[in-house]
Amino acid sequence: MSKFRLIPYKLEEVRDRTKEVPPGVALIQAPAMWEKGYDGDNVVVAVIDTGCQTDHPDLRERIIGGYNFTDDYGGDPNVFLDNNGHGTHVCGTIAAAKNEQGVVGVAPKAKMLVLKVLTGTGEGTIESITNAIRYAAKWRGAKGETVRIISMSLGGPEDDPDLHKAIQEAVKQNIIVVCAAGNEGDGDGTTGEYSYPGAYQEVVEVGSVSLQKRLSDFSNTNDEIDLVAPGEKILSTYPSNRFAVLTGTSMATPHVSGAIALLIQQYEALTKGAITEPEIYKALIEHTVSLGYSREEQGNGFLQLQTEAAQKVKPNTIFY
Repeated sequence: MSKFRLIPYKLEEVRDRTKEVPPGVALIQAPAMWEKGYDGDNVVVAVIDTGCQTDHPDLRERIIGGYNFTDDYGGDPNVFLDNNGHGTHVCGTIAAAKNEQGVVGVAPKAKMLVLKVLTGTGEGTIESITNAIRYAAKWRGAKGETVRIISMSLGGPEDDPDLHKAIQEAVKQNIIVVCAAGNEGDGDGTTGEYSYPGAYQEVVEVGSVSLQKRLSDFSNTNDEIDLVAPGEKILSTYPSNRFAVLTGTSMATPHVSGAIALLIQQYEALTKGAITEPEIYKALIEHTVSLGYSREEQGNGFLQLQTEAAQKVKPNTIFY
């Protein structure tokens, strides 16, 4: 059975308490979107990871459901708690609530479907990940909600046909799939490092930059990178009601997943209609700016929600 694991990441610091908008969330200009009334309200993001501390004060109102695909907790499918830390951190960057305490996520009113595919040691099977993608695509909430975004901060060297097919099926259902590029980068943008599912053409592959917008040495570079986002020294939620600062492309990915939730809400409000996956992708790329790196290093550029180009665009002329 093929094994997948967490893309190696670095734990920088753990805090018992904090009260702030994390620097990465501010850097991509998410607060400017909140001021316009876009906070990801009711957009559902499936987070395929190590689970989540579902009763964390910043997350408990954001969890809409979940499923455990691992053998942890006796294999009980209804227990999708995080016994690693990684998944809780990712969830916080996507959608930690704006509640006058702790941290705030990029889309503080989005909902998250927590799909645990990795164990406490950060390992899982390709089969579990593939099943989780298909579960997310078929999932329906109590009020008919559907998954709009799949976020995966994991990867491996193996190009698996069934995994690829599951992603293609999800994209055909207008679900946008966001994946970490990987942390095997050698600091040389002319050499390619490929981690799957990030390297599949159908997904949004996210590389990492520092809070000073410098390309992270560890960030994989290749011809499938779509954009870059903050991935170094990222503050977010952590198990036991705590907070942690982590580094890796795993941390860049949820910034993009949360941003897409804001963009879906914005564009559907303006167009009064449902947005397709290609349209979501086009909207996302409209919200990038070049940092001067090569295409293999930065893709289309750095995620910036208030770009000049995006401000000039009338959504109904793009999508209709």
